[in-house]
Amino acid sequence: MNYTNLVKIATNALKRNKFRAILTMLGIIIGVGSVIGMLSIGEGSKQSIQQEMSSMGTNMIFVMPGSQRRGGVMMGNSDAQSLTLSDVEKLRKEALHISAISPQVSSSGQAVNGNKNWPTSIYGVNAEYLSIRKYELEDGRMFTDQEIKSLAKVCLVGQTVIENLFDPNIDPIGQTIRFKGIPLKIIGVLKEKGQNGMGMDQDDLMIAPYTSVQRRMLAITHIQSIYASAVSEDQSEQAIDEIESILRREHKLKDGQTNDFQVRSQAEMVETFSSISDMLTMLLGAIAGISLLVGGIGIMNIMFVSVTERTKEIGLRMSVGGRGIDILMQFLIEAVMLSIAGGLIGVLFGLLISYVATSLLNFPMVVMTQAILLSFLVCSVIGIFFGWYPARKASNLNPIDALRHE
Repeated sequence: MNYTNLVKIATNALKRNKFRAILTMLGIIIGVGSVIGMLSIGEGSKQSIQQEMSSMGTNMIFVMPGSQRRGGVMMGNSDAQSLTLSDVEKLRKEALHISAISPQVSSSGQAVNGNKNWPTSIYGVNAEYLSIRKYELEDGRMFTDQEIKSLAKVCLVGQTVIENLFDPNIDPIGQTIRFKGIPLKIIGVLKEKGQNGMGMDQDDLMIAPYTSVQRRMLAITHIQSIYASAVSEDQSEQAIDEIESILRREHKLKDGQTNDFQVRSQAEMVETFSSISDMLTMLLGAIAGISLLVGGIGIMNIMFVSVTERTKEIGLRMSVGGRGIDILMQFLIEAVMLSIAGGLIGVLFGLLISYVATSLLNFPMVVMTQAILLSFLVCSVIGIFFGWYPARKASNLNPIDALRHE
């Protein structure tokens, strides 16, 4: 058996039917291109989300109120009032694995400056909030503890708010804007952070003393959430355990009782989003892989047609000493060549899809070598699997019946 001659024969057979060969490869091209494109976009999105969430601090921990039952009615998390300033102070004093902590209350509404207004959110926090959330000041200063105690009408603003409330030539520091009818003096401007991995504008916000938002705007005594930083990312789990233990004690929860709060870490959120992203990426890859199966069926169909058209040729080769294994390998090589050639073009098509998605749609892209290698492996398997039966049928033909075939 001379494999070089078999490859030449298979190549010449494909050259005689170029257009049919191209149409046969089309299913493989689309399948491989779709798989590589979907996996690249999926992996790029996953890494982008991880980077964005990590930029907010992988050692960040946040505590949210849990569901509570009042008068037989289960209240939602947003209505719960299980967190207080006393909880914050206890955590500050007793939690050894926490380096910074801040209460948070928030409200949404219109920020107004003269005849300009902009819908945004205001967050009531303390001075440690900026380090916890990785915000930096571009200009001005942070409010002081004294301003927090006195319910001072001061605030920090993000770049999006500035762009929509002030002309480019006006310095916002020292200017007064109104939020829910309350005048607030701008004492600081935050550095631009851009959008996060979920498309949320991190610069569309105002920051004020939590006492001012809590009492002047919301008229509440509880707090809506607590943000903290673990001493290090490695100690996040210990910090979470400490927080849970202290809050259970402060809330007088007995053994077996469900927490009336929820403690989450940024690292946990990153892991959750990564798992979801991996699942979606695999789902997209599986859906795209269906077209590979369709391409394989197309190869089988064309190989059956080829066997039928070349029945006399097969009979002639057998009559002059050609063995069944030679005939089988000839048609099997044709099928594999179609599949691999389609795979090569499909890789280029997949890279083109990824490039277009990145350039035009702003999707992040990470081309994975594993995806390319997997595509080639699948192409080879498809060529062998779907080419075997037609090749086997050709090798089992009776030479006399083949020569008589019309």
